[in-house]
Amino acid sequence: MANVKIWSPAATTVSVVLADSGRELALRPAGDGQFELERPLDVGTRYFVRVDGGMKLPDPRSMCQPLGPHGPSEIVDPAAFVWHDAGWRGTDLLGKVFYELHVGTFTDAGTFRAAIEKLDYLVGLGVDVVELMPIAPMPGERGWGYDGVSIYAIHAPYGHPEDLAALVDAIHARGMSACLDVVYNHFGPDGNYLAQFGPYFTDRHHTPWGEALNLDGDGADQVRRYLIDNAKQWLVDYHFDALRLDAVPHLHDESDYHFLAQLSDEIKELGDDLGRHLTLTAESDLNDPNMVLPTSEGGFGMDMQWADDVHHALHVWLTGETNAYYVDYTDDHSLAQGFEHGFVRVGQELQFAAAPRGSEIPEGLSGHRFMAFDENHDQVGNRLISDRPSLKLEPAELAVSRALILLSHYTPMLFMGEEWATTAPFHYFTDHGPELGAMIQEGRKAEFADWDMASIYGDIPAVMLNPQEEQTFLASKLPWHELDDSAHRRMHDFVRALIELRRSDPDVGAGDRSRTHVHVDGRAGWMSRGQTVVVFSVSPTPVTVPAPVAGKEEVLAWEPTQATADGVYLRSPGVAVYQS
Repeated sequence: MANVKIWSPAATTVSVVLADSGRELALRPAGDGQFELERPLDVGTRYFVRVDGGMKLPDPRSMCQPLGPHGPSEIVDPAAFVWHDAGWRGTDLLGKVFYELHVGTFTDAGTFRAAIEKLDYLVGLGVDVVELMPIAPMPGERGWGYDGVSIYAIHAPYGHPEDLAALVDAIHARGMSACLDVVYNHFGPDGNYLAQFGPYFTDRHHTPWGEALNLDGDGADQVRRYLIDNAKQWLVDYHFDALRLDAVPHLHDESDYHFLAQLSDEIKELGDDLGRHLTLTAESDLNDPNMVLPTSEGGFGMDMQWADDVHHALHVWLTGETNAYYVDYTDDHSLAQGFEHGFVRVGQELQFAAAPRGSEIPEGLSGHRFMAFDENHDQVGNRLISDRPSLKLEPAELAVSRALILLSHYTPMLFMGEEWATTAPFHYFTDHGPELGAMIQEGRKAEFADWDMASIYGDIPAVMLNPQEEQTFLASKLPWHELDDSAHRRMHDFVRALIELRRSDPDVGAGDRSRTHVHVDGRAGWMSRGQTVVVFSVSPTPVTVPAPVAGKEEVLAWEPTQATADGVYLRSPGVAVYQS
């Protein structure tokens, strides 16, 4: 059984409408704008909420929306979830290997239960943390999850709450940790009923999606509580070990105690109470090291933040693309700057961005505080044809990319399928109604209006698929059969070897940025991690890279290389690792 409690500060009456009988049960005022049902409802009961005799609405804190975001809420008892991880305390996730996946396209079935069947594969690859893209309810059958609503619930096509619990339980049973991507900067346009309950939004601040969440105005304390309690739900009721916070610069808050700092402080306290390692990772493009500084030092207290600059510098160096934000990463020093320091943009004037941004990362701050990747859902899906780097880059070039990320001093993340250089795109897909769907399609087209597609794709047909078509979604499902192909299997095995090297070599596994040195000369270069040296080239002609490998031996290579008195000779593009 479970209680129903609703915050609606301007309401006179609030009631529950039982879905099966239509019977209406009045909630009693409980102070501070709260209304509470006097008797709990049985597990499985489906119901709506009605405010001041208005339309029937889903419960903002519903854990289950079995018929979607517009349908009734269903009572769930998380105490009934079956767990086998009583001894699980988690681990420090800084520096560990993350693996981002989308539940709906990770497997053919696209469910939590189906994902369990692939966990042994991830263990074999060497993954430490399984990161799920957002799973909140969304319109229709499919979507990325960033337009979710009813954030306490889960997208019904993925399964029931007990199925999600089973997935996390299975992840822990295999010694891996579980991370969930959560979206607190906005909610989707379809099925978002929060404004009918109270001042969840404000016109004082705006985001690319409309009015911002009210984090610093009248009633903000309850809005903040709504979000923080949601974070705690995933960590407590579902046993997640970490949360990734989407686009935190759009969490506008001018109060003295920033929402992120409050969230960080409360989650740290929760972890102490539970005796578990709990981790918060922020997506931010501000290049602000305060994001990962402790709240006691005036920071936001995040454990990690995404390092987009590393991706952008690497992508430009590999592909030569200069459209949109890539134009600010064309300098010769960008690749070395990114892999040594983390931020490329540190206050200088930029061509793409409206204003300078960023500042240097303080010395002594571990590289593990920054998450690096060469693919993720955004960097693949937000391209015109949602192509992976494997569309244009040769396998040897992809091997260089994987090695630089996985052997860096950052916390590395893989995006599902990149470990075998899958050819499958990851399209942007939706299942909205016709009117909203058409608006989204036109908006997506407008984003690419100024891009020089010929410079990116050449003779490759560059036509954006309709996000609303089911085939766009189906084309994004991982083609697991590619692992039967020798070329894809070779890439998989190479990535697995890189991860094993990261685990076994203390120099590579360390986050000490002061012991990383990167030298790039044109299309080749080297990166030292303590006594370990990574030599790489994407040059179409043979090169000798003047890397400091005297007295060292090649321990891993895409193609065999040759150490000479002048460095390392690479006959063709590739990467090699030298150790003493």
